[in-house]
Amino acid sequence: MTKAEKLLWEKLKSQQIENCKFRRQYSVDKFVIDFYSTEIKLAIEVDGDSHFQDSAVEYDTERQTFIESVGINFLRFTNDDVYHNLEGVIEVIAGKIQSLRIDPPNPPW
Repeated sequence: MTKAEKLLWEKLKSQQIENCKFRRQYSVDKFVIDFYSTEIKLAIEVDGDSHFQDSAVEYDTERQTFIESVGINFLRFTNDDVYHNLEGVIEVIAGKIQSLRIDPPNPPW
């Protein structure tokens, strides 16, 4: 895990946010998600500098499109978001958890 992922994991592990369980490095088909909650089908990605190169942007778009096509919601943050606004990131995650519990995603089939 990157430093930013470790910082976020410290907040996600042990159901610290809205009592929601997350797993690290969760596989969906051929893709690996940084953090995932099976309860609410929420993927969380933390993107470093390498994600902003042309080929990586294209790959991330393809990857996210596939993951969303199987009914998984997606949140994406940058390393800078985590380093400089961790509390804001946590608030966004908590809000998304609350909304998904109120209105759970429908399966894609």
